[in-house]
Amino acid sequence: MQLDKFNYQEVKIKYLKFLKSQEVKSEPFRNKLTQLNKFYFPISKMIHKEFLKNKKTKIIGLTGGQGSGKSTISNILKIVLKIGFRLETLVFSIDDFYKTLKERKLMAKKISPLFFTRGVPGTHDVEMLYKCIKNLKSHKFKKTVVPKFDKSTDDRCKKNKWIKINKKPDIVIFEGWCVGVTPQKKVDLITPINTLEKIQDKKKIWRNKVNIELKKKYQKLFNLIDQLIFLKVPSFKYVYKWRLLQEKKLRATATGKKIMSNHQIKNFIMHYERLSKHMLKNLPKKAHSVISVDKKHRLKSIKFN
Repeated sequence: MQLDKFNYQEVKIKYLKFLKSQEVKSEPFRNKLTQLNKFYFPISKMIHKEFLKNKKTKIIGLTGGQGSGKSTISNILKIVLKIGFRLETLVFSIDDFYKTLKERKLMAKKISPLFFTRGVPGTHDVEMLYKCIKNLKSHKFKKTVVPKFDKSTDDRCKKNKWIKINKKPDIVIFEGWCVGVTPQKKVDLITPINTLEKIQDKKKIWRNKVNIELKKKYQKLFNLIDQLIFLKVPSFKYVYKWRLLQEKKLRATATGKKIMSNHQIKNFIMHYERLSKHMLKNLPKKAHSVISVDKKHRLKSIKFN
């Protein structure tokens, strides 16, 4: 499909309206239309091309460090795919499949206290997620629901707030910080990567368990992905900076709910540090598309592998 066949005006209006709803006063979006034309249209064309191969539901994995823009980019791609390419598009996050607070408390008690903190492989309900994606891809698709997770309460939402999926999607954008990540070599697990691992994971129980989960359950899940897009941040230190921005947005919308302090966020992202650095090293070679994000949080370049 050529761009001149798009309802470009409608795409542009919805796109700009969405960005306005996402803006935080301290960091507005820059070069909005340039980004739309240079990044979001080419990525959407790539996804459309993948769909046209056999017109079966395609799972598009979108991965990258915390605060790299996955949620925003997913929703923009949905606008372009739905309005521009007329593709039924569903977006959900691996975050919505976190185990419940009760389940993670049990993991913390049985395996390691570090599993109380959501995020790393092992803290998601992979079986539920696998069945969900298999159903979405199946030609015998059945109406289903996708859970929702409330980060401000650190628990799964009640079922009446889950997303109902009544129609089989053409495209599923499956986003999450660890989507598509590969397990590490055993030798890479020996040395602690930060103070959290050094003090709270002296016997390497937590990081070994995370790696085992990745090798088994998660690789089976990630094999369902048809195209993987990796958002490559400049370095891990920007994960903290941008995670603070995420929390600022949450503070603005989650009145009266529990929000993390800056110190708590710093401790929180230490749980993610090992795999985030591993992804920065390995995923640029593995992903089908690599989008580089600059230090000012803007899309800088795109590479199709």
